[in-house]
Amino acid sequence: MPHRVLAAVFLSAFACAAARPVPPDFAHDVAPLLYRDCAPCHHPGGPAPFALLTYRDAARRAAQIASVTHRRYMPPWLPEAGYGDFADARRLTDSEIRLLADWAAAGAPEGPPGAGPVPPAFTDGWQLGTPDLVLEAAAPFTVPAAGPDLFWNFLFTPKLSAPRYVRAVEIRPGNRRVVHHANLLVDRAGSAHRAAAGGSSGFAGMDLTVVRSPFDPDGHFLFWKPGAPPRIEPDGFSWRLLPGDTLVLNTHLHPTGKPEEARPSIGIYFTDTPPAHFPLLVQLEYDAALRIPAGARDFVIADDFRLPMDCDVLAVYPHAHYLGKLLEAYATLPDGTRRWLIRIPDWDLNWQAVYDYRDPVALPKGAVISMRWHYDNTAANVRNPNHPPHTVVSGNQATDEMGHLWLELLPKAPGDRRIELQEAVMRHRLEKYPQDFAANFNLGALALARLDAGGAVAMLEEAVRLDPARPDAHNMLGSALARVGRIREALDEFRTALRQQPDFANARLNLASTLLRAGQFEEAIADYRQVLAALPADQSVRDAVANAAQMMEDRGREAEAEALRHTLRESGVRD
Repeated sequence: MPHRVLAAVFLSAFACAAARPVPPDFAHDVAPLLYRDCAPCHHPGGPAPFALLTYRDAARRAAQIASVTHRRYMPPWLPEAGYGDFADARRLTDSEIRLLADWAAAGAPEGPPGAGPVPPAFTDGWQLGTPDLVLEAAAPFTVPAAGPDLFWNFLFTPKLSAPRYVRAVEIRPGNRRVVHHANLLVDRAGSAHRAAAGGSSGFAGMDLTVVRSPFDPDGHFLFWKPGAPPRIEPDGFSWRLLPGDTLVLNTHLHPTGKPEEARPSIGIYFTDTPPAHFPLLVQLEYDAALRIPAGARDFVIADDFRLPMDCDVLAVYPHAHYLGKLLEAYATLPDGTRRWLIRIPDWDLNWQAVYDYRDPVALPKGAVISMRWHYDNTAANVRNPNHPPHTVVSGNQATDEMGHLWLELLPKAPGDRRIELQEAVMRHRLEKYPQDFAANFNLGALALARLDAGGAVAMLEEAVRLDPARPDAHNMLGSALARVGRIREALDEFRTALRQQPDFANARLNLASTLLRAGQFEEAIADYRQVLAALPADQSVRDAVANAAQMMEDRGREAEAEALRHTLRESGVRD
């Protein structure tokens, strides 16, 4: 009998041991998660304070890993699941979080040595290979040892003799310890250099406005954050970089406890293939409504934009400052159905990012895209920079506020339909801000393109009144005035543009053509020569000079025509 009891006890213990779940181990269970979602930042030389590539790295921090993932503090991923399907989402599932907790609770077992996946490799060099063009900041920026976060805009001027198509941009921050993230913008109108006082190579500011021509608006997110691979544009999505363009790298910098320098560089990769698809960056915002009283727990601003055509949403980029709490963005379809674009229940400026959709979100004409930003200006908001809280309004400093939602929209119709979409965006903006420079300027330019020169003059005169320091506005107004026969006033506008920006090639070309029209041949030739000297390989400039020479000849000015053709020949390319 005792033997039978012992046997029963033994079998029972064996059964319990067999039923006990095997705890997760590093090799089979934990390493794949860390390599997928943590290693891009947590590797030697990376932006994170420690590496997580080996068992020893992870085991010594097992409890910390379990804690920060349980609180969803790490990996940093703001969008809520189920409100948009994003590519490369660094969001752990509930079961993955439990696995990490169980691994830590079990003593962080390693598992069979050598059984795990091969750790990812990271290079300190250019990830996309040797760039076609490398640009380095003219001077480093020194981040002090302590104090609030800083925002600095580095300026880069590519030396191009002709337009090029860009297929990829790789941003190297120069000092990963201090650069938290960065946005790259293309400035074709010189506004960044005007913002940089005294010819400086940069200027301060969290958010900046770079106004682009309505005929060539921004269409691509050029964003860097730690751990994110450089973005290669899909086939057919290249974009143009022009002679005279300035690249503005808007960087978010934070002190590390000692003074440090940051000197970013940019690698540009060209292609000979022109774009076949033309997306547009569309901004929803209502910063004018931002006046958040102290103590307000749920202050809301809203913006709604109706699509004038069928579009695909390719990506979104939300932006607010430290009082932002909740973002909701969705589209209401013509049948009343709501389609979520993104929801962020606990906004954190430190982890803002561009979110690319796994598949484009198709929206029909008439769909209304809505943005709702909620703000918390109470002492309970741990990110509130003001103690005690006080009224906060919109502005360009980190202690001010903003509420933006950028969308990368691709019209579904063939060809380049950006101008139609841009016009709807500008009319929507003018409804909110009748005194807005950009809306008046862009709508005036569009009217001019549609041969409504009279309508263009009125809107462009308003744009110049609102911001008389903009050379691009004076240049566009000059073009409209010339179109309606107000030649003397047109010449004045072109000359004003050139006083404000002497290297403004398009304004000088317009001045030359208007002087030619007015019969002022010698002055016209001088200006044509200046443009040709600045851009000798630009075919559009060469064509304009050749056409001007033919016009002079047609008007019996053979000597002047020959002088202009001689300039073309001397520049090395036959007309």
